[in-house]
Amino acid sequence: MWRDPWGFRDRFFEQIDKEFSEAEDMLNRMFRTVRETSTTTSQTSPYFYGYQITIGPEGKPHIREFGNIRPSSKGLIEQSTVRQPLVDTRFNEKENTMVITAEMPGITKEDVKVSMEEGLVTIHAEKGNKKYHTELPVEKELDTDSTKASYINGILELKIQFKKSPKPKSKEIKVE
Repeated sequence: MWRDPWGFRDRFFEQIDKEFSEAEDMLNRMFRTVRETSTTTSQTSPYFYGYQITIGPEGKPHIREFGNIRPSSKGLIEQSTVRQPLVDTRFNEKENTMVITAEMPGITKEDVKVSMEEGLVTIHAEKGNKKYHTELPVEKELDTDSTKASYINGILELKIQFKKSPKPKSKEIKVE
């Protein structure tokens, strides 16, 4: 067996124990805060938070947060009554389209409102205590007339056609 004359192994595991202890303390503070705030509010919905990383057509990563809580500067949570749905965006260069999929359970298709303006797609839905809202920046120009939307089993799917950029016309010039 290998001997550790400098005590590296002991210091290594002590550091790991310290990191786990700090993480446990942070989680305990968060759970305590959740318990204290849930007794003072009538909010009974679950707390959730996450982020999604996707690679756009230009090869750059896009990071989006979703959920009904946000981390605060103290590492604790702040709850919001409006949730940001989990959204997936896919680009199809061949068909010149973008497909947006958003998870919004607990509502009906009549509750969903989608609007598009230059460079931005906004999704909003509200029914009772379920409220969803998100804004998605889009770098290409969208063709709002050809957009199709469907809402089935808590999943909203938008198929948006990009406007075709005018092809440059070539003109032959006679050389004299």
